[in-house]
Amino acid sequence: MNHELQALRKSMAQIVSNPADLAAGDAKSAGVDLAPFQIDRIRSVDDPLFAIGYAALWAEFGAKDEMELRETLDQRFRLAPRILSEMILVRRAGEFVAVRDHTAIVAGGGVVVHLSHNLIAPNARRTGLAGWLRAWPIQTARECLATNGAADDAPVTLIAEMEYETADDAAREIRLRAYERGGFRKIDPAVVRYFQPDFRAFEEIDATGRARPLAFQLVVRRVGREGEETISGREVRGLVRALYAIFAPPFRAADLAHPLLALDRLPPDDAVIALLLPTQC
Repeated sequence: MNHELQALRKSMAQIVSNPADLAAGDAKSAGVDLAPFQIDRIRSVDDPLFAIGYAALWAEFGAKDEMELRETLDQRFRLAPRILSEMILVRRAGEFVAVRDHTAIVAGGGVVVHLSHNLIAPNARRTGLAGWLRAWPIQTARECLATNGAADDAPVTLIAEMEYETADDAAREIRLRAYERGGFRKIDPAVVRYFQPDFRAFEEIDATGRARPLAFQLVVRRVGREGEETISGREVRGLVRALYAIFAPPFRAADLAHPLLALDRLPPDDAVIALLLPTQC
């Protein structure tokens, strides 16, 4: 292991499983015995553990065009400390158990954490571990606040992109119910039409004429404010602006200039937008 990687690992705090970070619906996770698990934070593609986590995520999401390339994650890791990206790998007796990746950015007077991917081995599902995988990114948020000189009590928002409903998608329904237990609410998609930039390779984009942003719904956990049922247009714009800032490094300016990605498409600052339950149509 090179000296740079050793220094990076030494600088990272160990994951602390604080029950206060769990949403009310994930309370059973507080009773999970985490002692048998090895929980590692990964912030470099040169970390030997990165290959394990990335291979698992690629096997699950790569064929669906839902996983960033290794080079994209390398760029994102290098944005620290302004933007703090990490992967959390969970193993037991050396065997893969779970992995998640997420990125934190200070924005709008608080910190926004984009939850990218989450994968749990079948034999570890419904054990309560998923609740911790949803809560651990809050620690990344606090570290991002501290390293960027922001107030440690600044608002924390976790945000994830979710596909629109399709017929007979049982797996998606399970994910939505899990997010609902985890204190997340869905920004009313009838009011906020959010699009993710086109992550395809440049050659593929050019071969098809232009970028094709994908429509997603947004679910958010506003930590400590989970019971609120509305969100302002100003806050929504800030969240989307933060997402696009996280995504921006590998993109060409022309692809990010697509009209579907324009912030002025979103509701005005003074709009009051409903926060729905994730399973609510």
